[in-house]
Amino acid sequence: MHLAYPAVLSALLFCTGLYGVLARRNAILVLMSVELMLNAVNLDLVAFDVWLSKAATDTLHSGQALTLFTIAIAAAEIGIGLAIVLAVYRDRGTSDIDRLRDAAEGPDDDFDDAPGDAAATARPAEKTEATA
Repeated sequence: MHLAYPAVLSALLFCTGLYGVLARRNAILVLMSVELMLNAVNLDLVAFDVWLSKAATDTLHSGQALTLFTIAIAAAEIGIGLAIVLAVYRDRGTSDIDRLRDAAEGPDDDFDDAPGDAAATARPAEKTEATA
């Protein structure tokens, strides 16, 4: 089998995953797209390992070893990522990435601490009322 077939399939999988990361708004679908990209890399690693093993008699199968390492990293990434997404969903009630970004940027993030700013002088009074 030619090296071009798995390389083209890997490129298509990677581009599909990249599109999913850039276009999707659901955090779970973004994680699935990252997994698709990692699987495309795994396919390339194994394909190049098989291709290089035909040329050399003593091979270490390093592409297959790197694939196992990548699978382990991907499993840890999806486990931690899903735990974070579930915690955020319980806290905020949505897993939409745009809404989470908007919620993270509160109205106090874009204030200016100019001396003549009335909002900047009102903030210490609000803090003292909140602590009292």
